[in-house]
Amino acid sequence: MASATHHDDLARAITDAYPRLPNRLQAIARYALGNPDAMALSTVAQIARAAGVPPSAVIRFANALGFRGFTEVQRIYRARLVERSGTYRERIAAMRRSGGDRGHVLRQVADSAIHELESLRERFDPRRLAAATDLVAGARTVYLLAQRRAFPVAGYLAYGLAQLEVRAFLLDSVGGMLREQLRAIGRDDVLIAASFRNYTTDVVEAAAAARRQGAKVIAITDHPVSPLARAANVSLEVGDDSSVQFRSLVAPLCVAQALVISLGYATNT
Repeated sequence: MASATHHDDLARAITDAYPRLPNRLQAIARYALGNPDAMALSTVAQIARAAGVPPSAVIRFANALGFRGFTEVQRIYRARLVERSGTYRERIAAMRRSGGDRGHVLRQVADSAIHELESLRERFDPRRLAAATDLVAGARTVYLLAQRRAFPVAGYLAYGLAQLEVRAFLLDSVGGMLREQLRAIGRDDVLIAASFRNYTTDVVEAAAAARRQGAKVIAITDHPVSPLARAANVSLEVGDDSSVQFRSLVAPLCVAQALVISLGYATNT
């Protein structure tokens, strides 16, 4: 019998169970962690379609978590909706369903960003930000790594930390020298790495290497089940709406900026 009766408990149960789940159930787990509103309001068929699995897998997912059926899982997600305050979500969801031509692109992108920030504000754990701040404040050197779509996050952190006169280096991989750059990371250092679905292998492997070398690792990523999160001491998770074709960097950059400002508070008391 499942012990989770609250959304936070359910999310932890999904995260804990994730490594043991078959591939199809892992796909549902990723979808559930990133789309709690959809889990509350969608049918089994809609959830299965969004996660790319057959409907029967949704039922098996609930059973794997100790529930007798998906209705019990959905009841927890619906209780979460009742508890939280109203946001722009319904309006944004309606606009997404309505589609639109090129003239509506900017509005849709802006509304998607608003949705992303609203979700981040509700779900983000400030205790994790405090833990990450403490790690950065106590570091000898801070190393920054992100590639592809996530690269602007590392770029902003390099700028922000420089403004606070923090000793920070951007691992830029120029000339294919990432492994050589990583050798400089030691026990008194911190690596801040950012990566999102689909995760960059070099970044994930670099985070694991830094941990083996004794450094602390802070991940800025989308899910607690992301491979980067599993390599981190502290994971700052921004969520991931898999229904959005072009994902923005609004939430990750907001988290990066919050980390810089939090560090400013901590080091100027």
